[in-house]
Amino acid sequence: MTVLLNLALALMAGLLMTRLFKRWHLPDVTAFLIAGVIIGPFVLGRTGFIGFSTYDEVAQYDVINQVAMGFIAFSIGSEFRLSQLKQTGRQALIIGVVQSVLAAILVDIALIVFHLLFPGIISLPAALTLGAIASATAPAATLMVVRQFKAKGELTGLLLPIVALDDAVGLVLFAVSFGAAKVIQSGEINILSIVLDPLIEIMCSLLLGALAGWVLTRLEAIFHSNTNRNSLATSFVILTAALATISIPAGPVRIGFSPLLTCMMLGTVFCNICDFSDEIMNRSAKWSSPVLACFFVLSGAALRLEVFGDYMLIILGVVYILFRSVGKYLGARFSAKATGCSPNVVKYLGITLLPQAGVALGMCVTAQSLGEDGMLIRNIILFSVLIYELVGPVLTKNALIASGDITERPKDKTARVRNAQ
Repeated sequence: MTVLLNLALALMAGLLMTRLFKRWHLPDVTAFLIAGVIIGPFVLGRTGFIGFSTYDEVAQYDVINQVAMGFIAFSIGSEFRLSQLKQTGRQALIIGVVQSVLAAILVDIALIVFHLLFPGIISLPAALTLGAIASATAPAATLMVVRQFKAKGELTGLLLPIVALDDAVGLVLFAVSFGAAKVIQSGEINILSIVLDPLIEIMCSLLLGALAGWVLTRLEAIFHSNTNRNSLATSFVILTAALATISIPAGPVRIGFSPLLTCMMLGTVFCNICDFSDEIMNRSAKWSSPVLACFFVLSGAALRLEVFGDYMLIILGVVYILFRSVGKYLGARFSAKATGCSPNVVKYLGITLLPQAGVALGMCVTAQSLGEDGMLIRNIILFSVLIYELVGPVLTKNALIASGDITERPKDKTARVRNAQ
């Protein structure tokens, strides 16, 4: 009963907070995150009467997070339509790789210098691992802002495929950097694991997602009711997300999947070979809205505010945030200009790539095997996620408005005129 009550409280608190934040024209995702912090273990949860009293209680809802990320990836996969990729595919690929790699390089350089100056505070393995994590961008917050404000235009058309590519690039960079970190820490070299693990994970994810997309399309043809078709698509997203959690050891390497990549490929194949995919995707977006709201409220409740109690951790977090942000912005700006994007895209694209959450936190779980270095990595990322998730959606919204991809809706204009009077 407590589990259901807290879930209902999370959804209601998030929705009520959006009404309050509407006064300041802030994105819903920011309101959801703040609502989560309020009902989390650091605020109302401390009372023991309402909200989540411990982080273990928040962790009980991980299945909702997995389902939400599956729908997020499924929706972003629909952005990889062949008709669109013919126009923007080359630009998205180049920009996606350049901004990810540059962010990783700049964070690596900054933290390695910090290590040389203060070797007792951060180790070389931790610096290398944090650099790789810096490449990842959170697709969830970006997609929520795009959906809420119905953003549409050249910047949005490039943004979602680039965010999707971040996962693949980040997986490779993290696997190589984390492998190097383990070598430095233990002295044991396993080239097969370092090189093959990320490649196997990416290939297996794409194959599983493509197969699931093909099967879904064949089964959808059996049904003629849009309600049943939507139910089938929903079940396939959940099924694919579940299958992507499987991990099989195979000698020196590991056969595994990325849930994000797998569900993205599911959405990509489905939208390219199914004639009525547009209707299904629109219905899926409406159905998944409460799940995404719960996801962000729970994410806010999981944020650990105790990271603000260590001043040295804050310094490292600020260094990480600063150099990652510069890398994302400059990487996107230079590559967008080099590929012939419009001035608005060149100017504002980098700002929309700052949010960071789920993928980075997933990498932190793997980094826990580094012992004390793993704990330091986790705390730095928790600090950065707290800042990025609260500020990033607002910056993304403002950048999309400035680029012209978000236009004032008639009811908003009417309300603004009425308030002015």
